[in-house]
Order: sequence, then C-alpha cells, then structure tokens
Amino acid sequence: MKDLIIALGLLLFLEGILYALFPSKMKNMLMKLKTIKDGQLRISGLIFAIIGFFIIWYIKS
Repeated sequence: MKDLIIALGLLLFLEGILYALFPSKMKNMLMKLKTIKDGQLRISGLIFAIIGFFIIWYIKS
C-alpha cells in the first residue's frame, strides 16, 4: 500500500510540475487532444498502461 501511495504522489508531482513550468504548452496540448479520435486515445492509453504495468512488474520482481 505504501508503494501505491508513493506512486500516486509521484504522478501528482509530475503532473503539477508540468502545469507549473509550461502552462501555455499544456493548454495547447489539451486543445490538440480534441482533434484526436477516441479510438486512437483508447489504444494509446492501453499501450501506456501495459508499458507501465511491465515496468512495475520488472522493478518488483
């Protein structure tokens, strides 16, 4: 459970630092997301989730 809380904290830190350092670029990126089809977002999200799972699995084993 401690690892999960650390991972969540790291996620929030990275997200926050991106918005703090590059607010206009983050706005532009979010606007561009509107032009991407749902299927493309779903597949890329699934790919990143799988990559993240394997990174965690590799580190924990």
